[in-house]
Amino acid sequence: MSKAFTRESDADVQDDGEDPSLPPLPAGARNYMTPKGYSDLRAELFMLMDDERPKVVDIVHWAASNGDRSENGDYIYGKKRLREIDRRIRFLTKRLEIAEVTDPSVHHGKDQVFFGATVRYVEENGEERTVTIRGIDEADSLNGEVSWVSPIARTLLKSSTGDVLKLVTPQGWREIEVLEVTYPQAGEPS
Repeated sequence: MSKAFTRESDADVQDDGEDPSLPPLPAGARNYMTPKGYSDLRAELFMLMDDERPKVVDIVHWAASNGDRSENGDYIYGKKRLREIDRRIRFLTKRLEIAEVTDPSVHHGKDQVFFGATVRYVEENGEERTVTIRGIDEADSLNGEVSWVSPIARTLLKSSTGDVLKLVTPQGWREIEVLEVTYPQAGEPS
């Protein structure tokens, strides 16, 4: 039987379109996003569909025309990369379809914590931290951004400047005090 008609192993193919390394949405939760997060994901989707996928398809087509595919590295890697791209495209498409874009600038000047707020708080040991509450798909912990479903964000949401809150951590309860709440102005990137 020709190798062209065999299916890749189930370990190589995921039909659900979800990447297990990506954060799942909690059951019944909304997929909140800032306008910037939405546009970034949309730009990634179009880049994958319009630029990267066609290039990989050309490479796979060229590699397939070279004959024996079983030992053709360009063909094998190209097919694997194509599956990764297609999986990411399915994921982005699903997430963008259910996205609820929320502009945090509507809360500019308020001192209560809502989605999109940048919050400066102090822990009971005196250490100050600053976090920005973002959507699940756009949060970047290296830049001080946390998902709105994270424990710190859940604790901070709907609190106000001056509130003392109890944060649940793996080490137990910790008190934190909200020092400052800021939002971007209208027109600023959120």
